[in-house]
Amino acid sequence: MALVIRLKKTGRTNHQSFRLVVTDKRTPRDGKYLEMIGWYNPLEEKPEKSLFIKADRVEFWLQKGAQLSEKARSLVKRSAPEIIKGLNEKKRLKKKESKPKQKAKTKAKK
Repeated sequence: MALVIRLKKTGRTNHQSFRLVVTDKRTPRDGKYLEMIGWYNPLEEKPEKSLFIKADRVEFWLQKGAQLSEKARSLVKRSAPEIIKGLNEKKRLKKKESKPKQKAKTKAKK
């Protein structure tokens, strides 16, 4: 099951709010979800009250293999930048580890 952390649209017409949820990638946008890990209200005037994210749960689900959607990534970056920074560092380490292996294979083929 491919997990994704994305926004679920709630609210009424012209007064939308969103929930940050963990769900299967194949489910509809407003379908069932495994866990609600935050919310976002773009109409709230005070910025500190417009966004709430449980950073520990986001980190937990990312370790389990969940992917962040683009909009969810930008909201998590705004609320808990250390999580995004940690993800970027892990990607860099993986790239550095994989490059020497590829070079060794190409040298062996020649």
